[in-house]
Amino acid sequence: MVTRTDPRDLAGTGLSEAWVDELVERTLAEDLTGGPPLPGAPDLAVSFDVTSAATVPAAQPGTADLVARADGVVAGLPVAARVFTRLAPGAVLTAGAADGDRVHRGDVLLTVRGPVRALLAAERSALNIASRASGIATLTRAWVDAVDGTGAVVLDTRKTTPGLRPLEKYAVRCGGGSNKRMGLYDVAMVKDNHVAAAGSVAAAVAAVRERAPKVPVQVEIDLPEQALEAVGAGADFLLLDNMTPAQLREVVALVGGRVELEATGGLTLAVAREVAATGVDYLSVGGLTHSAPILDLALDLRAG
Repeated sequence: MVTRTDPRDLAGTGLSEAWVDELVERTLAEDLTGGPPLPGAPDLAVSFDVTSAATVPAAQPGTADLVARADGVVAGLPVAARVFTRLAPGAVLTAGAADGDRVHRGDVLLTVRGPVRALLAAERSALNIASRASGIATLTRAWVDAVDGTGAVVLDTRKTTPGLRPLEKYAVRCGGGSNKRMGLYDVAMVKDNHVAAAGSVAAAVAAVRERAPKVPVQVEIDLPEQALEAVGAGADFLLLDNMTPAQLREVVALVGGRVELEATGGLTLAVAREVAATGVDYLSVGGLTHSAPILDLALDLRAG
């Protein structure tokens, strides 16, 4: 958790200013215009909210609270805050919570004071971002709690919503998980198709080493007897796919300490602790991002 004097501050998030600005612009445009970029003037953008433009006086001020409707872990609040200030640059924001906080139903996470039209026009975009990120953070924290004390780290995967990977992987970190692989560019993962194309595990690893000598190499295996071959070929860590706890313990006994071991495939919260207790270093869980339900958040408007 990072305490922020400015609720829009991205320090410590790992999210770039340019990427967040683009996300905010794209998300608002989707809601207000159906896709085309927003006009340059913020007040003109608000006019696309036909309901608010018809029912709310242009100069009417108001205060809105971003509120949790369920218990969970929050994430994405600085991004949501920027949605509001994109349409209401002079809005006054007050933080009620910080990313990574456990919150309870009824807690106020962010308060925004500004033109009511702008607040209402920004509402759904801000909620979509924060609810999605907070849902991922909440699910991740459940996994982290499940393996607490085992020494195992909970990882995400590349199974993210297209265009939202930085936000979703940040949300995993807010929930106490970790990101080992951001994309195809920062870790080489040698899978069965790569082995088939190269001719062997050793040939595949050697080819990666020649082409990208500084990139860590992971080899996927699905049988314990493949572990020694992969380590002998020079793998930095192994992906143990769909193995039983007994098989995981066998691999740990064979190669534990020489390379890092990551269990994946078929993992559920019900078996998370049993898997972590086998001695593996990581549990990678695609469901953190591809199947996380949102955390229910709402915007409550106060008059005046």
